Amino acid sequence: MSVSSIAGGGSSSLYAAALAGSRSSGAGASVDKAAGSEEAAQESRRAGASGAASAADVELSESERQQVGALQERDREVRAHEMAHVAAGAGLVTRGASYTYQTGPDGQRYAIGGEVGIDTSPGRTPEESLAKAERVRAAALAPAEPSGQDRQVAVQAARMASEARMEIARQAFARSGTPQAPPAQAEDRSREVASAYSASGAPPPSVYVTA
Repeated sequence: MSVSSIAGGGSSSLYAAALAGSRSSGAGASVDKAAGSEEAAQESRRAGASGAASAADVELSESERQQVGALQERDREVRAHEMAHVAAGAGLVTRGASYTYQTGPDGQRYAIGGEVGIDTSPGRTPEESLAKAERVRAAALAPAEPSGQDRQVAVQAARMASEARMEIARQAFARSGTPQAPPAQAEDRSREVASAYSASGAPPPSVYVTA
């Protein structure tokens, strides 16, 4: 947005008039008149700035003003969307929010799309992978209206969490010394271990997500 400035010529001419008046009316009057001229100059500057802003508004047609309004709303939505990803993905964000812009009829650039980079690599242990997957899923679904890409990332995170739970269950069986459990029993035991781990309250998640 351009900011109009008023040149100082108007205020100096007003001040000169006040100074001339002070010479004929005495020194005491010169302060009041000079102060009055300064107020008049400030008022003139305000009026000029207001007139410039009104002129800028008049330059846009009704349809252009509507387009600017829509772009402003989209800009707010996109930025709020990406900030939700960043907040939920704290510690996993590999690249902060980046935006795609569109220039409106008013010459301003508005964000119409964006993305946040999030680390989705597995952890060093199944437990770390499970906790990370849950945080990634939370980050992907953090915005009020997750995008299609956000939902895909959430599905990938859910898959990683499932694989981590299975590995945790497998290791638990190995530690218990059970040589080989029947499939049905193994599945039941896997669910028990996964349920117990989920109940422990793993920390929330983060990934590559877009608006």
